[in-house]
Amino acid sequence: MMQAIRRLLADPDTRDLSLDDPRTTQRRRGIIQNNRFLWRIYDEWYRMISACIPEGPGRVFELGSGAGFLAQYIPGLIASEVFVCPDIQLVLDARRLPFSPGSLKAIAMVDVLHHIPDNRAFLAEGQRCLRSGGSIVMIEPWVSTWSRPIYRLHHEPFDPEAKDWAFRDTGPLSGANGALPWIIFQRDRHAFESEFRELKIQTVRPFMPFRYLVSGGVSNRQLMPEATFHLWRKVESRLCAWPHHWSMFALIHLRRR
Repeated sequence: MMQAIRRLLADPDTRDLSLDDPRTTQRRRGIIQNNRFLWRIYDEWYRMISACIPEGPGRVFELGSGAGFLAQYIPGLIASEVFVCPDIQLVLDARRLPFSPGSLKAIAMVDVLHHIPDNRAFLAEGQRCLRSGGSIVMIEPWVSTWSRPIYRLHHEPFDPEAKDWAFRDTGPLSGANGALPWIIFQRDRHAFESEFRELKIQTVRPFMPFRYLVSGGVSNRQLMPEATFHLWRKVESRLCAWPHHWSMFALIHLRRR
């Protein structure tokens, strides 16, 4: 039954493609552009990320640029992906970044951290590549009272009880633990702060319990018309006082000391 529901809701442009097929990422770019409800969510996310980018020397690197369009908001952005895609400058592994120490002023990402099989390796690389005062800024799935049952129905793995920050590498998109951002920066925050002393947690702001869900996201059909966008945002604003109950994502901002 659940498989039938997932197939019914799945966007027909990518429904029959593997998550790890580069064509899935390429077609998702068209999904974002054509689904204006979803496009407005990405616009909001990119403005939040841009506001966290520090001034001063160094370039901004985006990890997992994929189907997105952050380069329209940050001039000179270095776009990357784990496989070849249009408009990508670097194909790389997040666990081994091709930058010299202290050369970047920011690393940005959207829905990427929870797909990295070894987060410790990435965080160590980020810490190495950032200059003093540089930032890692990301928007990631978040664990809340509301999101727990929702993400358990999602096609990506989601395990808030995982003991380790790593997981088995089954593929660039199929491999995941959607609960990892919450595990690292909330449940295991003291362990993170002890291990990565040069990365200070500036912001962890859970938000957006409904809009991404009703937009259909990059995988499913749009469930609500663009005309209802402001209504849904207003509903969310009334719940922002209880982010640990009502959220599906979080803005996470780390700063190198």
